[in-house]
Amino acid sequence: MTDFITVADVDAQLGPDWAGTGDPVLAVAMANAWLTAKIKRLVPDPVPAEIKAAGAQVAKVAAGGNLYKDTKKEVQSTTVSAQAGTSVSKTYVAGSTDLTQGENFALALLVPWIKRPSTFMLKRT
Repeated sequence: MTDFITVADVDAQLGPDWAGTGDPVLAVAMANAWLTAKIKRLVPDPVPAEIKAAGAQVAKVAAGGNLYKDTKKEVQSTTVSAQAGTSVSKTYVAGSTDLTQGENFALALLVPWIKRPSTFMLKRT
């Protein structure tokens, strides 16, 4: 796991009371694990402000107990029959979870480091 942010970084971004009743050290460790899992490119040293801001948002979510939460199923497809004896069927995506506002904001900040660096076009001959 890479250490992108520290408790001091999050304190500087969000103020000293950002963790509420949560454990700030654990929240920052969880945020660093989340960032490590999401970032697919080499990050320059020093860590860019966008990544630190994203980490602060994720740490705040983690301090509230909402980062690594239970999973629930998300509907992948729905089928409805309009004939007599109407029936409905749903297919669920296994292991999907709802994203918090902080997670969505962090993902938006991380776009340059999440996207693949280039696209390769293959041509059959």
